[in-house]
Amino acid sequence: MQDLLYFFQQLINGLTIGSTYALIAIGYTMVYGIIGMINFAHGEVYMIGAYTALIAITGLATLGIAWLPLVLIVALICAVIVSSSMGWAVERVAYRPVRGRHRLIPLISAIGMSIFLQNYVHLAQGSRNIGFPALIEGGFQFGSEDTFPMSISYIQITIFITTLICMTALSLFISRSRIGRACRAVSQDLGMANLLGIDTNRIISATFVIGASLAAVAGLLLGMYYGSVDPLFGFIAGLKAFTAAVLGGIGSIPGAMLGGLILGVAESMTSGYLSGEYKDVVSFSLLILILLFKPTGLLGKPEVEKI
Repeated sequence: MQDLLYFFQQLINGLTIGSTYALIAIGYTMVYGIIGMINFAHGEVYMIGAYTALIAITGLATLGIAWLPLVLIVALICAVIVSSSMGWAVERVAYRPVRGRHRLIPLISAIGMSIFLQNYVHLAQGSRNIGFPALIEGGFQFGSEDTFPMSISYIQITIFITTLICMTALSLFISRSRIGRACRAVSQDLGMANLLGIDTNRIISATFVIGASLAAVAGLLLGMYYGSVDPLFGFIAGLKAFTAAVLGGIGSIPGAMLGGLILGVAESMTSGYLSGEYKDVVSFSLLILILLFKPTGLLGKPEVEKI
């Protein structure tokens, strides 16, 4: 019983982290699915969303506003607005001017934007870790002290529910809305979609905005879960989310979800049964194995060359 409770504890922890990886990974996979490029500045957009949420929470506390639902809603709205604006700006500044050129040029442009945003936050907020208030405390505990007290916190439940709502809303948006249908058309053939009257520039910008909005949600959730933020907060999580997107199949939204969950569980199990020092080794080794035996990822489809 003790071993079983410990296993489920690690599984819960892994699904918690994996859910946020999935939210961030969707931004990578949507951009790649639309224009075939990797937005390496996406992790910094997620980091800025976390900082924005923290600033909003601090401002509300200064005004004496402590009602939890209002604080969370205001922090989420502020984070989404700032991050989505940043995502739109990244597309306009770093991608649109070099779109259609050799793929190496947009890649270098995105890396430059990532470094710029990291240093901007470093200068504006400092390089130290900043504590994120634990707004959601408490949880449920199973088992006894004599065996192993498995627990699931309220913040973990919040992350699960929020991720499920976001994934469901995104799936419905892509499948049923006019912009969602346009996104699918542009991802299949950008040139033909442009000839048929679809404003492809607007659709590409909308893709960046949607991905940045989901990253802002992940930034608020992970900020509360970990309890701190720093300027490198986005680089590491962004790298993991990119790994999750490739693992599940870059360009596939269900693949990004699956890849994030698998990566989170793999990290948690490694930390629980081996050592936390090996979790990155196991995660990237898993990625290498997937790419060796299934280069398109778990749910990815081979690219069809159009002639």
